[in-house]
Amino acid sequence: MRQMRSYPTTADLENPLYYLENMNTLVDWVAAHHGDLLTEFERARLANFRALPVAARALLTRMVMRTGDLFRVDKLNYPELPQPETEAVAELIAQQWLEPAPLLGLEDVFRLFTLAELRPLFADWLAQNRLPKSLPKAQLREALAAALPEPKPVHRWFDQPVPQVVQVQDMALFDRIRLMFFGNLRQSWTDFVLVELGVQQFETVPFTPESRAFQQRAEVDSYLQMHQCRERLDAGEAADEVWPDIPEPVDNSWLVSRRNRLLLELGRQAERQGNPELALQAWAASGHREARLKELRLLERLKRFEEAWAIAGQWQTGELSDAEAQGLERILKRLAPKVGEPKPQAPPKPLIREMTVTLPKPDTGSVEQAALAHLSTESAPVFYVENTLINALFGLLCWPVIFKPIAGAFFHPFHIGPADLTREDFVARRQTEFDQCFALLETEAYRRIIRETFKAKQGLANPFVAWPVVTEDLLELAMECIPPAHLRALFDRLLTNVKEHRSGFPDLIRFIPNGEAPEHRYEMIEVKGPGDRLQDHQRRWLAFFDQQGIPASVCYVRWQDAGGSS
Repeated sequence: MRQMRSYPTTADLENPLYYLENMNTLVDWVAAHHGDLLTEFERARLANFRALPVAARALLTRMVMRTGDLFRVDKLNYPELPQPETEAVAELIAQQWLEPAPLLGLEDVFRLFTLAELRPLFADWLAQNRLPKSLPKAQLREALAAALPEPKPVHRWFDQPVPQVVQVQDMALFDRIRLMFFGNLRQSWTDFVLVELGVQQFETVPFTPESRAFQQRAEVDSYLQMHQCRERLDAGEAADEVWPDIPEPVDNSWLVSRRNRLLLELGRQAERQGNPELALQAWAASGHREARLKELRLLERLKRFEEAWAIAGQWQTGELSDAEAQGLERILKRLAPKVGEPKPQAPPKPLIREMTVTLPKPDTGSVEQAALAHLSTESAPVFYVENTLINALFGLLCWPVIFKPIAGAFFHPFHIGPADLTREDFVARRQTEFDQCFALLETEAYRRIIRETFKAKQGLANPFVAWPVVTEDLLELAMECIPPAHLRALFDRLLTNVKEHRSGFPDLIRFIPNGEAPEHRYEMIEVKGPGDRLQDHQRRWLAFFDQQGIPASVCYVRWQDAGGSS
């Protein structure tokens, strides 16, 4: 497999053909790192693409980036091309990238031509069928559809000359290399080709054959098949028609995760379409964290209480996120009397400390800023951090683990973070390294690591670090005042469900550097304005703080009226 000679860079937007430079980078990257997963024909086509004249290559890139694969030549207008569009089109036809006379269906014709163009083109047909020339476009299409016209080249649709229509060939190849570059088909070409990635700095992650997301061509095929199944579901096709085409699991953890999400969605569609048995079958086969709760709730609605109770009992023994535990607790509470079992003992209610302050309503600024100004003192400064501070401390301490080059984590050099960040196996695949990082919290080494990483990685994209918010002074105060045992507890909870637990932290943090003991040197404060209430995920964080002895409170803000009373 050919290796890239240097780490790829993105084009300067000052270059009018910057999108072509970025496409060249993408094609070269796939050829270098995934060439063995392409057929000989596909490799030859990519080599042909790179050998095309600049104008032809740029025009093909523009066409690939647009929606659909059919284009009117007279509508291709790109002034930055070094040659006329007609010459570029001729070259692309000669190199078999464009079909010069594709077969067009009725829908294609109506998509490519305006009503003003269609009326004179179909004037004779309208007259022969005694239809008014002013027929609206939708009615004209409906009338023509009744005649069941066969697909044919554009010049055979009309009795007079019309612009040439061409069709891009090998779109499946472009979809395949887009998948191998991005690791998904959700991102479009414009996410890379038309974006100035130079405004963002990215961590350098080494790419090795072992860290590739795709090890076999069959894995790429499996992904493409799953993508087609999802598109069919999104288009409203019956779930029982899509079900037989769901590919079997492959020995690739991130593809298994994607298959789990597809089965979750298929189950949702099956339930909506009145097919509960298929929904249960799909959710039972899915390893997605949301599937089990959906399965239990559906069994409950179907009054299959014994079956639901048995599944819930087995699930209860596993590791659950807070949201899963809360959902399971509610289901068990409802099921218990239906199966003659005692209701599970409710967990003790957490102690949530509260305070209420009455403040003049500011002309500008948020309720959080008003509370901060009121609560902050010189000896106990308060900062608005919300979800940034704890995430940043975690991200800086565990930076090498987050950017560990393992299969399915990084597909190209322009990732903000690992692609598997919110997957169920994100932690399991890095457990040993996370344990090593957290062991640093038992010594003073963690402070040195955080400081060094903060300086060495300044400005590099990290999904846990918001650089404009996190300052060196804030980090120093945090490390001085937050006990490492509390950090360990917070980090452990964060990793039980990264997607869910990266948010929900209190708005403010108050530091008390001269507090009597480490556990009294800070306090997290959730601010609630008039009429605002705690959300479920915020309550779960507050319950966790109570369990762990982490100081936290809720500050309810009330506004003074014009006369000075609340």
